[in-house]
Amino acid sequence: MWQLYQFPLCPFSRKVRLLLGEKGVAYELWRENPWEGRDEFLNMNPAGRTPVLRNSERGITLADSRAICEYFEETVENNAMINGTAANRAEIRRLVALFDENFFSDVTGPLLIERMKKRLFLRQSPDSKALREAMRLAHEHLEYIDWLIDNQRWLAGATMSLADLAAAAQISVADYLGGLDWSGHEQSRSWYAVIKSRPSFRPLLTERMEVIQPPSHYAQVDG
Repeated sequence: MWQLYQFPLCPFSRKVRLLLGEKGVAYELWRENPWEGRDEFLNMNPAGRTPVLRNSERGITLADSRAICEYFEETVENNAMINGTAANRAEIRRLVALFDENFFSDVTGPLLIERMKKRLFLRQSPDSKALREAMRLAHEHLEYIDWLIDNQRWLAGATMSLADLAAAAQISVADYLGGLDWSGHEQSRSWYAVIKSRPSFRPLLTERMEVIQPPSHYAQVDG
């Protein structure tokens, strides 16, 4: 069986978990705190980042969330998440990169530093200015999602795709950390509620990071 090395608030691990859930691939969760720099983990992924997916029986170790997702797109035929025409597949990959890179850099990454890393490891108070900026940029990203949903059924087109999973993974962590204001973003909120209601998403809603508790609406499917 596959073993997924991750920690509860890793958005890239969440994206992989959503993909595996949608494709019906069985796996076990293994807790990995990449900041600890374990030698065994660094041997699997010298970059020292989660997620890492390993299948000892097959002798396969996969690192980097996009590489992992592409692997399962190529090896598991059912429920394609990079689908449609060549142009549509390119659009899906563009949006995945946007959420993995821009949303994480603007919103999820700063929130993880201010509300997780500083609290659990640095024993420092969060920077209110950094938090305000992350929430301002989150508003801009949600506006773009609103626009996408106004123009098509799902983020990249007529069907759910890896773009939706990548966006939902980042948003779920930002939401857990109290970094989103959904006011004025009914399109995004309705889209996210649909994603949250899927069986692949439900395990994420029950997980908690030690000491850090999410807002009361976090686990509500229609919240």
